Amino acid sequence: MLIVKKFGGSSVKDKEHIFNVAERCAEEYRKGNDVIVVLSAMGDTTDELIAKAKDINPNASRREMDMLLTTGEQVSVSLMAMAIATLGVPTVSLNAFQVGMHSTSAYGNARFKKVDTDRIEHELEYRKIVIVTGFQGINKYEDYATLGRGGSDTTAVAIAAALHADACEIYTDVDGVYTADPRIVPNARKLEQISYDEMLELASLGAKVLHNRSVEMAKKYGVQLVVRSSLNRSEGTVVKEVAKMEKMLISGVASDKNTSRVSVIGVDDKPGIAFKIFNTLAKKGINVDIILQSVGRGGTKDISFTVAQDDLNETLSTLEENKDALTIQEINHKDNVAKISIVGAGMMSNPGVAAKMFEALFNARVNINMISTSEVRITVLIDENDVERAMIAVHDRFGLAG
Repeated sequence: MLIVKKFGGSSVKDKEHIFNVAERCAEEYRKGNDVIVVLSAMGDTTDELIAKAKDINPNASRREMDMLLTTGEQVSVSLMAMAIATLGVPTVSLNAFQVGMHSTSAYGNARFKKVDTDRIEHELEYRKIVIVTGFQGINKYEDYATLGRGGSDTTAVAIAAALHADACEIYTDVDGVYTADPRIVPNARKLEQISYDEMLELASLGAKVLHNRSVEMAKKYGVQLVVRSSLNRSEGTVVKEVAKMEKMLISGVASDKNTSRVSVIGVDDKPGIAFKIFNTLAKKGINVDIILQSVGRGGTKDISFTVAQDDLNETLSTLEENKDALTIQEINHKDNVAKISIVGAGMMSNPGVAAKMFEALFNARVNINMISTSEVRITVLIDENDVERAMIAVHDRFGLAG
């Protein structure tokens, strides 16, 4: 069997954790399986590198940031190769360039275009454990381009898809996917299974267990994922096409504090304005989530939407630069907001789910600023200070406790 194992930064944060991972990989190898390991940077390395960059140049280009940040994974894979070698198992570490992880040119938010398999297959033929840097690709300029936070998950899925791996295991510091973040909701329950669609929504809405693009890719190529802890041997959660959710109405509650609300006031109330605004932002690679448009009055209307806090400054500067062309009279924003979402395939055929959520928030004295819905999720924008109270109230109202 060919097994792809991905370990996050907390799983390789120091010598003790590195050797724990090395032992687990060597154990898999000794069963006769081919093993590919994908690693993130050690512990808080990425945050430390970002802090160093800001100290030198707060306005550093995204290209140079990617040159810097990709060094974190190169450190972790080389140290892991050294650790596995001490266990008497042949191994080799490879970066994105050596493998041929071809990506788009969007520094800081690249997407994979193609994965070359020749080098990995060659090393596997020599019965080596192959250790690959996560989070990074090589663009058409032969520059490193990172995939965004959590991108190592996507690296693992891309490799598993390209090589038709028998299993893709995502190891983290939690032992599976829970109905809510157990650090916020103590009685959250671990799920045995969850569907791609539900996991994709949870990942997109703030659940930090899996990178949303990794789930998107796993669904596209039929890569079944298992999320489990690197610190114990529990079974974890299986992410696949159809999950037996015990007919649960809601599978999880997620929150995301990395959110800002932006409002453009007094734009012309005529066809094409919304397109022009969001197309202008899209050209800058800015993703927009919840959108609320007011009823037109006096020939104008207001449009409010949410963006990631990381994109706020660029969003505001882009809108300001194009203020006249977009007929914007005023721009304002709010930072101290957060999204709370419920996700579940069961809500498609059950009326009253939204009312139940809103009732829970009302009872918890949480005010709703904006609302967005889809077939499998409902998202509301609330004050950041209300997140924990809202999460617990909604989780309890839907009976998700373990």
